[in-house]
Amino acid sequence: MSERWYIIESTLREGEQFARAHFTQDDKIEIAQALDAFGIDYLELTSPAASPQSYADCQAIAALSLKAKILTHTRCHMDDARKAVDTGVDGIDVLFGTSSILRQFSHGKSIRQIITSAVEVIQFIKGQGLEVRFSSEDSFRSAESDLLEVYQAVDAIGVNRVGLADTVGIATPRQVFAMVSSVRAVVNCDIEFHGHNDSGCAIANSFTALEAGATHVDTSILGIGERNGITPLGGFIARMYLADPEGVKSRYRLELLDELDKMVAHKVGVEIPFNNYITGETAFTHKAGMHLKAIYLNPGAYEAIDPSDFGLTRNLKVGHRLTGHHAIAHRAKELGLTFGEVQLKEITAKIKEMADQGDIDDEKLNELLRSWVTA
Repeated sequence: MSERWYIIESTLREGEQFARAHFTQDDKIEIAQALDAFGIDYLELTSPAASPQSYADCQAIAALSLKAKILTHTRCHMDDARKAVDTGVDGIDVLFGTSSILRQFSHGKSIRQIITSAVEVIQFIKGQGLEVRFSSEDSFRSAESDLLEVYQAVDAIGVNRVGLADTVGIATPRQVFAMVSSVRAVVNCDIEFHGHNDSGCAIANSFTALEAGATHVDTSILGIGERNGITPLGGFIARMYLADPEGVKSRYRLELLDELDKMVAHKVGVEIPFNNYITGETAFTHKAGMHLKAIYLNPGAYEAIDPSDFGLTRNLKVGHRLTGHHAIAHRAKELGLTFGEVQLKEITAKIKEMADQGDIDDEKLNELLRSWVTA
């Protein structure tokens, strides 16, 4: 995998297509500034051609002087491109449907017509001194020969990136690896991957795209987007952290991820899933007795991700019927209590019996341990 990889954060574009999303300009500015503080490389915004407010939002965020590059996403159409240039963004992401189903039922253009339009629009954007990406839409239902013909044509005129989009979430990691590898063999420009999560493969597909030679991955906070959304920022960060923890820690302020997830969850009116990557309620919760014993000795035994790197703490649940005497002994030690081996086995058995009726909260457990000493 290339060491040169970047996140294109699309909460303010793809995320606006989420069923419950309706961001005000103040919302967008708050999200953009928070993502910039996190260290995101690119922010992608809704096309300014979408509505008068979308145009104003692009202008406002482009004027913030953020460290992240500001992109907007438009149809591969000269009218849209001119409007996008006028907003002051740093780059424009243009797209064209290349699958037979989209060519038949969406725009009716042939591959040759797509190339003609793409060359005109890309040359115009480059002439304005802006970064430009050309992406096929519905790449994984497109004929590979068609894709390669289009990508070679736009690469030849100096496009910054070509994009592969799993628009309906059908691709598998193996398919992604094969497709990205084929594209990498015929272009010199960067390659971007945009993966929808309809079948649960978005994170794996994004990581695999990088393994095959891609350089940019699209994400959104909590994965919000059209239908089931796209690669979630937190999940992608978790995957990249496991590949290169020190590199990820040096690039991003990981302790801000929890607040990013909470902010967007609140703005779109959803709960953060209990098993969400890194920031979910149970992401660092340990319960089974065998697990707890090992965690007390070395957290890495059952944790691949260190919660402290994200400003979070692990939660060790002790008062339940799956507990073990090592966990009870450790909790007693935290309370300044010491039990002999016989006592420890007796109280562990008692806690298990009581917990068969339901888990015991920490306060009640502490009371039980203290009462055992004074009994």
